[in-house]
Amino acid sequence: MTEQTSHQQTAHEPAAHERNIYLQDVALSEALDSWHAALQEHGLWGPLGAETVPLDQALGRVTAEPVWARISSPHYHAAAMDGYAVRSEETRGASETSPLLLRVGEQAIPVDTGDPLPLGMNAVIMIENTQPVWQEGVDYIEILSAVAPWADVRPMGEDMVATELVLPANHRLRPQDVGAIAGSGHTQVTVYRRPRVAILPTGTELVKPGSALQPGDIIEYNSLMLGAQAEEAGCVVTRLPIQADDYASIKAAVVDALETHDLVAINAGSSAGSEDYTSTIVRELGELRVHGIAIRPGHPVVLGVAQGKALVGVPGFPVSAAMTFERIVMPVLYRWQGLQPPERPRIDATLTRKTLSPMGEDHFLRVTVGQVGERMVATPLGGGAGVLMSLVKADGIVTIPRFSEGYDAGATVEVELLRPLSSIKRTIVAIGSHDMTLDVLADQLRRRSPDLTLSSAHVGSLGGLLALQRGEAHLAGSHLLDEETGDYNVSYIRQLLTAQGVHVVLLGFVDREQGLIVPKGNPKNIQAFDDLLREDVVFVNRQRGAGTRVLLDYALKQRGLNPRRIAGYERQEYTHLAVAATVKSGAADTGLGILAAARALDLDFVPLFHERYDLVIPVEYYESDLLAPLLQILREPDSAFKQAVQGMGGYGTDNMGKVLAEL
Repeated sequence: MTEQTSHQQTAHEPAAHERNIYLQDVALSEALDSWHAALQEHGLWGPLGAETVPLDQALGRVTAEPVWARISSPHYHAAAMDGYAVRSEETRGASETSPLLLRVGEQAIPVDTGDPLPLGMNAVIMIENTQPVWQEGVDYIEILSAVAPWADVRPMGEDMVATELVLPANHRLRPQDVGAIAGSGHTQVTVYRRPRVAILPTGTELVKPGSALQPGDIIEYNSLMLGAQAEEAGCVVTRLPIQADDYASIKAAVVDALETHDLVAINAGSSAGSEDYTSTIVRELGELRVHGIAIRPGHPVVLGVAQGKALVGVPGFPVSAAMTFERIVMPVLYRWQGLQPPERPRIDATLTRKTLSPMGEDHFLRVTVGQVGERMVATPLGGGAGVLMSLVKADGIVTIPRFSEGYDAGATVEVELLRPLSSIKRTIVAIGSHDMTLDVLADQLRRRSPDLTLSSAHVGSLGGLLALQRGEAHLAGSHLLDEETGDYNVSYIRQLLTAQGVHVVLLGFVDREQGLIVPKGNPKNIQAFDDLLREDVVFVNRQRGAGTRVLLDYALKQRGLNPRRIAGYERQEYTHLAVAATVKSGAADTGLGILAAARALDLDFVPLFHERYDLVIPVEYYESDLLAPLLQILREPDSAFKQAVQGMGGYGTDNMGKVLAEL
């Protein structure tokens, strides 16, 4: 952040060199208790007040007082069928062997559904149970059975009676509730006022979405995300303009927002840097209750009250921002409307990988979830507090409690689901090597079958086969080269799966062009593996167990090249796109990857290998209904998926959908 010096420092303003050290680092429950107590002291713990709104604006609002029926519904005796209104006593004795005639207009009066019941009549005969008869110039109907009193009649007050309780207070209005209120004679309803929430993004480095980006610029999207969360909770949201890291301007913006809002959320500036002003502003304007909570992500949270309003500091990293706002702020927003936060379903699942957790902090671990066989499996997603895609891809959250070191692979954990359980059960779990075509396949599958999801976790080819061995996936992508035979995948499958009693189908997927990804123009003229040993070349590698890493090590061994002499050999990335991004950023001069990744980021490419990337599918899932739509896409001769893959560059699809081996 750029230091701002143009404003005059106030008595309470921190000097530019000062660091705003955390007051505390307390447990989440203790932090909430403290903040909630402050809210109670300032009258901010219950609903904020009431307002009366038209019924067409009432859906989802919460009644602030009971609704009593002004009128009965229906407010008259009404015909429930098309037919004839009659006096039931005049129909006695009618039968198929002894039909009765009723004179139309006197004994039988035509009515349509909803018509008032004529005076003196107490039943309706459906028109299909009558036969018109013309006799001596008079219209009659013939009936073959008697009708009981009030048959096919909606008596006055059948639905509701005037003065009856229609809805109690503290009731969230559903579509049917809005209809009932109108039916009971009301045109408007008194509900709790919607909280007014202001989101203030801060940071000199922030720019609006759509801006031309320069190095160091960060697109400001947290206010969109946080505002959407508040809107989801039923609030009226104001997204304020970006404020640079200037104490006076941030404070002035907060003061203005507090005048017209119930809660002001300052995004970023809540940590302990020299330009993190949030806690000081909260303390100066009101009462600072919490600065720092023992949670991850979301550690540098600020909670307080100022000018009779709630004032919070939300961390700047997007995952921290989203998760702290949801778990700390949103429950208060619901409470202000007389609501309880919606409860998400929770299930037990088997954790697929060992997960370490920082001691002393509640750790909210993002996971993908799917049902494989009879088990629910949860696979941890990588990425820190700045990786928003870990939330986008997450199916659930596993809470690792404070003072726990984490969970071992195979442990049973409780998962708070972010998607419906029915959707989780319709998820195809793919764990293995990364390939960009899997994302395209996931999109095509969802287009074809909206109830299906393809969830991919990138752990490398060996990791994928081991996941199949443990029964944690429906399929794995693999491109493991056997150094002795030159074949792909078969020897590894026999060793890791077949020998363990796991029988699979090896299905052809794509042929890929692997090579060295280099900057545009290849300024260092990198052409072969020998160039990786040059002192002026920095390399970026793939993780251990990745097929690309196996291929690299095979090529180096063939050429007698020592990997220890390669600068950057130990630096690991988990996807081809991550390797390409590292080269694009200038942090590395080259990395081994696929042509499609180089093209995606407008980089150059030095082709070195053609390889086979296959899908390994256990027999029981290969023959299942779950995978049938996916296999159908792969086997169509000229599918949109194949066309999309071929257009990416560096891919062949001749083997796609073909059974290469059954092992």
